[in-house]
Amino acid sequence: MKLRVAVIYGGRSGEHEVSVRSMESIVSAMDSSRYEVRKFLIRPDGRWDPHPLVAEPGANPGIDVVFPVLHGTFGEDGTVQGLLELADLPYVGAGVLASSLSMDKDLQKRVCREAGLLVVEHTVVQRNSLDVDGPLARLGLPVFVKPANLGSSVGISKARSREELAAALKLAAGFDRKIIVERAITGRELECAVLGNREPEASLPCEVLPSREFYDYDDKYLLDAARFQVPAELTPGQTEEVRRLACACYRAVECEGMARVDFFLEAATGRLYINEINTIPGFTSISMFPRMWEAAGLPFPRLIGRLIELAIERHQERRSTRFSR
Repeated sequence: MKLRVAVIYGGRSGEHEVSVRSMESIVSAMDSSRYEVRKFLIRPDGRWDPHPLVAEPGANPGIDVVFPVLHGTFGEDGTVQGLLELADLPYVGAGVLASSLSMDKDLQKRVCREAGLLVVEHTVVQRNSLDVDGPLARLGLPVFVKPANLGSSVGISKARSREELAAALKLAAGFDRKIIVERAITGRELECAVLGNREPEASLPCEVLPSREFYDYDDKYLLDAARFQVPAELTPGQTEEVRRLACACYRAVECEGMARVDFFLEAATGRLYINEINTIPGFTSISMFPRMWEAAGLPFPRLIGRLIELAIERHQERRSTRFSR
């Protein structure tokens, strides 16, 4: 009997189109002899097509497991995960806590720092007070400016002057009420894929070689000009350190299922900084999460199958937990 998989995609965030492309890749990789797919599109205005899942245990008899393919706010941030918890449905990826924590770049960095992990120096600016002087005094220039709760490099700018910083803050404020300003690192951009529940394992890392000054949205999805080195050309010691830190970050935010951890390797110091963790990484034709696992000997169809297995394993374990006296 086929496993009935509900794939939720689209969403209200600025990453709607990326989600649609990820969904297409995932569905095409699913073994049709093992899985029966049902698609749920969340439109940019938030409407569901077909109607939403019912947030009650046992009220969705046609679904065995859910695969959320939602990037950014209203999908990767714990909101949909909460709906699926209420519905008592197994689902792929991180739970409510890890999803919401990892989505907020500020809180994510604080938790990693508390766990003894190295993160880039940063400060927070609020939308209702776009302060330029504070970040300049604390971090100097250049800096990167990012919405705290968005991905795919949407709304991100590099500022080299006071005027550019003011413009960057205004741009980011259009996407989030909390804005991250962080010291610009000169060095290499690395990524590492992580898979698992209680015992996560890391892939070999890759290196992103942007065609522009930094790996922005256009470089990721429109220009098709960025290059990737899989695995990254690192010393054995550096490779193992990236893998160790990726799993340490994964555990620090209590992630399960999957994630992609992004790093900076600073040229001047050789330090490895954790940039961020993405709990629903991209699955498009150019996305590095599946490509890193492919290089590690886990092809795309088997990766999808493993993620579904992890979702069911976690759900079965959770069912042994008592929620009332």
